[in-house]
Amino acid sequence: MKRIIGILFAIIVLVSCSSQKVYSDFDISYSKSGGFAPIYENLLIKGNQAHYSFEGQGKKQKQQFKISDEDLKKLDNTLSQNNFRRIQEDHQKIYDNVATSINIKKGPNEGSKTDASSIMPAYKTSWTNITTAFQEIINNNVKKQ
Repeated sequence: MKRIIGILFAIIVLVSCSSQKVYSDFDISYSKSGGFAPIYENLLIKGNQAHYSFEGQGKKQKQQFKISDEDLKKLDNTLSQNNFRRIQEDHQKIYDNVATSINIKKGPNEGSKTDASSIMPAYKTSWTNITTAFQEIINNNVKKQ
């Protein structure tokens, strides 16, 4: 009996670990979270595979799709043209704000930025251009429910 319980426990652990892999194994991550009425939106890209999830406003959605090489190149160009790595984050306190975080794990734009405490005024246009590029990918590929 103990052996069966041990085997079931091992299976549960293995299944739960593999289900979280999508959230840690990515090249590019775009996420929005927080706010007075919290939302959680994630776009994770690994190669040409994208995983999108949204939870909030009484809705829950998950979708996987392929992202074209052209869209990836356009995104990379947007990151480069707007100097993603040089964007400076502010250090002011902001509460009940929807924060956007971008994490690039490979390539010339490797880095991590967030507007959780805002972006310095000189870099707001660049930040807006970059977040708009991610939102376009979402709008063009995700079927809204």
